[in-house]
Amino acid sequence: MPYDDSVPPTRRARPLLVATALAALCLTAVAGCGGAQDPAGTDTGAAKPGPEAEATASASASASASAPSPEASPTGAQPSEATPTAPLPQGPLTGRTVVIDPGHNPRNREHTEEINQQVDIGTGRKECDTTGTSTNAGYAEARFTLDVSHRLRELLQAQGARVVLTHDDDRPFGPCIDERARIGNEAKADAVVSVHADGSAVGNRGFHVILPAAVKGGGADTSKIVKSSADLGARIAGHFVRTTGSAPSNYIGGGTGLDTRGDLGGLNLSTVPKVFVECGNMRDPEDAALLTDAGWRQKAAQGMADGIAAYLKG
Repeated sequence: MPYDDSVPPTRRARPLLVATALAALCLTAVAGCGGAQDPAGTDTGAAKPGPEAEATASASASASASAPSPEASPTGAQPSEATPTAPLPQGPLTGRTVVIDPGHNPRNREHTEEINQQVDIGTGRKECDTTGTSTNAGYAEARFTLDVSHRLRELLQAQGARVVLTHDDDRPFGPCIDERARIGNEAKADAVVSVHADGSAVGNRGFHVILPAAVKGGGADTSKIVKSSADLGARIAGHFVRTTGSAPSNYIGGGTGLDTRGDLGGLNLSTVPKVFVECGNMRDPEDAALLTDAGWRQKAAQGMADGIAAYLKG
């Protein structure tokens, strides 16, 4: 679930080149891009709750002051870059840097005052972070995203990539959405992937990849990353279908598995190619059964790794 989401997104037309790229990838998929969807009538997305419904109450007007900067805050932590016991192998991704952003933080629920403080996202202000969603049985999105991120890191490192995590369950809360974007920017990442799971209505199933819209205002300017991020997202979507067998979302993206948004600070503030991957809907029993299965999570990580590698190799 996007950590700085506000209102349920509406379907938007995808750029032709993105739709074409995804369609080409899906031609070889085990499950076709639209084949596994329920044609009888999917949710329009209107019932999809914003993350505020899954998170704690949002900040009051009096809490609109900026959250403390990482430099001034005792909770600030360096990005996590696990050093392998042996040098990274030489591989097709040698010399490339990938930043993985595990959505939310497992302990955000213990720090609601801090995560409700608002930060500047360039075009407005939003909460530092949210708690994320969970399955009905209590498996937290933040635990899911860490697990998948660890698997993804291992797969990318095996191909020679330098991998940085924005956090690794090593801080009390956060990082805030502006800091998450800054970590990718300062790493001069070749690609950034933010790992999430959605919290929508029962019957809403499938994954989708969120792409940055063309946004310019305040400290936000995505003009240089819109095209490259769309390419990254389309490749991830195609490989995700192929590897997991999951169909694109039946409630967002019009069957493409892609959604473009301009209201997410993590994308607005990025100066390097970046996407969010919503791996499935934790509130739907069928999707939840996948998300809680370790074998499927490995497939999800593999699908993302393959998509990232395909993008980086050109």
